[in-house]
Amino acid sequence: MVIKSKFKSQKLKAVVVACLAGMLWVSSCKNSGTDKAEHKADTSAAAQGPAVMQYQVVKEYPHSGTAFTEGLQYVDGILYESTGEYGSSELRKVELSTGKVLASRKMDEKYFGEGLAVLNGKVYQLTYREHTGFIYDAKTLKPEGTFSFNTDEGWGMTTDGRHLIYDDGKNLLHYLEPGTFKEIKTLHVNDENGAVDEINELECIGAFIYANQWKTGNILKIDTTTGQVVARADLSALVNQARSKVSTDASSQPDVMNGIAYDAANNKIYVTGKNWQALYEVKLDN
Repeated sequence: MVIKSKFKSQKLKAVVVACLAGMLWVSSCKNSGTDKAEHKADTSAAAQGPAVMQYQVVKEYPHSGTAFTEGLQYVDGILYESTGEYGSSELRKVELSTGKVLASRKMDEKYFGEGLAVLNGKVYQLTYREHTGFIYDAKTLKPEGTFSFNTDEGWGMTTDGRHLIYDDGKNLLHYLEPGTFKEIKTLHVNDENGAVDEINELECIGAFIYANQWKTGNILKIDTTTGQVVARADLSALVNQARSKVSTDASSQPDVMNGIAYDAANNKIYVTGKNWQALYEVKLDN
């Protein structure tokens, strides 16, 4: 609540503050038990800002320095990767231990590949500004159809096991129903300073979505109930480490961090970036 008028006396200011405090107390008392505790925790988290997630590099794996990574997911021992840039965009199945591309599907040159999600035996892949998504068989990468989405751009994508969830470079997460591709929910992402823009690649881990933030070394942990950023990890040092691995290909120097994949069976998190020559297993809060 914002009070625009100026106070004529300290006494009047004190009265108004007291009234506001009373209103908040009455509102909080309408919740009881667990609801009350959760409300208190949410309010505290928003006021104090996201917790700091420390990170630790556990292991390093090879990664193609020519892969302009836009989407990444780990399913049944295989990395699914979507790469971008016009004329070079692909959907790939990659062997984690070697970085070897096991299968790939090149996109038409008019498309810029973006985020992907693997759900119920299908791969869903976004495009950047073409308002078109592609559907493939997860085993063969054989095309099975397309779908459209309404936002100006497509960036990152993930799934919670039920919905397809994507972002468009703003602070919005769009929930789509597979099959109909109807948008059933939009989640606004905020931190202690307000809207969090330029959310990029996504990975759903439990009740949270972990997200890269474009042009930063940050990984954001987003509460999927409230949209609040509850924790933040700064991997800038890892970005610098990746960029130190200079490629012999002048056209594909290491760029921003973009790519988070989760191995749920073994509780492992993998991260990489655009044109990075390495993919890293990292320990965050998992």
